[in-house]
Amino acid sequence: MKGLRRRHVLAAMAASALLPGRTLAAEPNSRLVVVGGGFAGATLARSVKRLSPEITVVLIEARERYVSCPMSNLVIAGRRSLAAQTFDYRGLEAAGVEVVRGMAVDVDATKQCVRLQGGVTIDYDRLVLAPGVMLNFDQLSGMSEQGAEKMPHAWQAGAQTTLLRRQIEAMPDDGLVVISVPAAPYRCPPGPYERASLITSYLKQNKPKAQILILDSNERFSKQALFQQGWKHLYGDRIRWQSASNDGRVIRVEPDAMRLHTDFATHTPDVANIIPPQQAGLIAHRAGVADASGWCPVNSLSFESRLQPNIHVIGDAAIAAPMPKSAFAANAQAKVCAIALVRLFRGMQPQSTVLANTCYSYLEPNSAISISGAYRTQDGQFASIAAAAGASPLIPPEGLQAQEALHAADWFRAITQETFG
Repeated sequence: MKGLRRRHVLAAMAASALLPGRTLAAEPNSRLVVVGGGFAGATLARSVKRLSPEITVVLIEARERYVSCPMSNLVIAGRRSLAAQTFDYRGLEAAGVEVVRGMAVDVDATKQCVRLQGGVTIDYDRLVLAPGVMLNFDQLSGMSEQGAEKMPHAWQAGAQTTLLRRQIEAMPDDGLVVISVPAAPYRCPPGPYERASLITSYLKQNKPKAQILILDSNERFSKQALFQQGWKHLYGDRIRWQSASNDGRVIRVEPDAMRLHTDFATHTPDVANIIPPQQAGLIAHRAGVADASGWCPVNSLSFESRLQPNIHVIGDAAIAAPMPKSAFAANAQAKVCAIALVRLFRGMQPQSTVLANTCYSYLEPNSAISISGAYRTQDGQFASIAAAAGASPLIPPEGLQAQEALHAADWFRAITQETFG
């Protein structure tokens, strides 16, 4: 873990070096508008205001409170409250960010304005979109928003998280939970497998005859060896995983009948957690910054869109591979983009830097595993720094996984404090 902390410090030093040593004011009346108040958007708004208080920063967010997806699998497992996942925007307002409650429905890139539901428009000099992901129900036959009330996705934390928790509590003692994983890319690559782990930890204690089946549209998954080793040690054969080539791809669902269809089989679980395919949030498409993949190509130096000038995209919506779509990555991108924006507002060019990512996953409520990486900006793209990559050992020393669980909790406290205040 010392190496991990060292990489974080190096990344922070690299980022701080991107600002000039002397104070340079931004252009008069500079106005930055940010759409989306999650880990990416809220962090960026706060960071720009801290770096350059003279810039007017407006954050557009439809929700009164933000409910965090990271750590929400612990809620599903009954080991954490939804209230502990919920944050408001008073800290950002206290920091000088103008928070506008409203739904952004369109962007006029020529006139440089955002239109809200109801017709109000907000002008910008530069715009940052941090809309997260949109769930593509229509890409899975039979699935819909209404169907998610029977087969919850719980991939947007809140009511869906609670619904899945209640279904697991109510299922028969010898029941079956099926988790359907969409084809990558999607938000939080290890999330479905952490969810399987934590649900099984609950079942082991409360419904010991119950089973979990993961039907996967992919051939491999993040931290696969670590997860499978942990499953074998903690849960025996309670968790089964089927890859796409092993008939794991769900092609059709019947929510009312609680049936799932793969190419060659039909499953009738007691609980079906159907995670739909995903793409960048709708406002990114309305703004013209998403390409045919459904995601948003950006320049790695500034996260400025490759399709529309003066619009930047950060977080899950951006194409930043090999960086994963994670809260840690969103936070790192927000800070780098904030520095680039301040430089641009001061008439300077963005400079290259290093970004870091660390992702913790729980195997059970008191043990976790992790993977980390660092990425450089190179020719407008992102590239992994091989020497900086790391992961938990496959055979951990005694107490390490318990320590990693503590690190995960500490990380969450730190990132939410930094983001929301």
